[in-house]
Amino acid sequence: MHIERHMFPGNNTSRGFFSNYPYIMPHSTAERIYIMKGGPGVGKSTFMRKIAQKAALLDLDIEFMHCSSDPDSLDAVVFPQKKVVILDGTSPHTVDAKYPGAVDEILNLGDCWDAKGLKEKKLEIMNLSNEVSRIFVRAYRYLNAAARIYENLEEIYTMAADKTRINTIAAEIIDQYFKDDPVKGKDGYQRRLFATAITPDGLRSHLPSVLNTSKKIVLKGNPGTGTEKILTKVLEAAQSRGFDTETFYCALFPEKLEHIVIAEKDLSITTSNKYHPVTADGFGSYNLDQDCNKEILKAYEDYLQYNRLEFEELLNRAIYTLNTEKAYHDRLEKIYVDNMDFNKVNKHVEELIQEIFG
Repeated sequence: MHIERHMFPGNNTSRGFFSNYPYIMPHSTAERIYIMKGGPGVGKSTFMRKIAQKAALLDLDIEFMHCSSDPDSLDAVVFPQKKVVILDGTSPHTVDAKYPGAVDEILNLGDCWDAKGLKEKKLEIMNLSNEVSRIFVRAYRYLNAAARIYENLEEIYTMAADKTRINTIAAEIIDQYFKDDPVKGKDGYQRRLFATAITPDGLRSHLPSVLNTSKKIVLKGNPGTGTEKILTKVLEAAQSRGFDTETFYCALFPEKLEHIVIAEKDLSITTSNKYHPVTADGFGSYNLDQDCNKEILKAYEDYLQYNRLEFEELLNRAIYTLNTEKAYHDRLEKIYVDNMDFNKVNKHVEELIQEIFG
């Protein structure tokens, strides 16, 4: 039976839109990367779902890469056994052919629209697009403000964290899973993606799908309690021994490591917190909150409570702001939908199915 996984290649973060598209599949591995071009509403997500349906019928594994701004839509699909990727190469995650013909191929859905009809709507398209951009910038300001408040929380928990315990946990994991593996001259490949996204519908997580290994280690802890330090040490140990890794990063801080999957070890190490809880039943688990200095936390209790409330308010305001974009995006999509020849799009689908699957 084939395996289906779900994740995000990009995210709405405190640094704006953050793209991990280059890590969907490296060019050195890929047989073919199809880059779709076209406006909103031209059928890119539906196109990818139709190709994925065919792959499922052929019992091929599928990775569904979701859009952080519309989590029910797709930004990419990956067929690992075929070493094929189909992705949306339009803004804000613009992708162009790096090795045209050799690996990359452009799928231009612009040849399926009525250019005359779209030209007549030029002013409306421009106004709607500009308003969408303004809304995203506004939301990113809220996320940036939320991140600064979050750092206040992190600072206090870092003061209270048990540094010896953090190093001990990392050493235990490395000793248990890597003690018989020699260090190599070439590091393993590190894939970077997101398991959780900040979306107009709130926080959306695909952790159960991402953590598809039989062995799991759950690190429970507030920001600053040491979860990231443990993960970083384990990642270094795995990479230096030549193991390929899948690494998943924080939606708010896109360079903060939160989860690691090491397929060769059938092992996942994950962070569990309020925003993406993981049930630890049946898995190895470490609770770093329990190791914190309670006197320090008590001394800063008022600060912690205030910062938690402020962070929640700013995060929710950012999500609300992202949600207001939908009305403008829907109007923009309708203009394109009304000027598309979807019979022609479906012909492209059939041609690509034949090309990929034979």
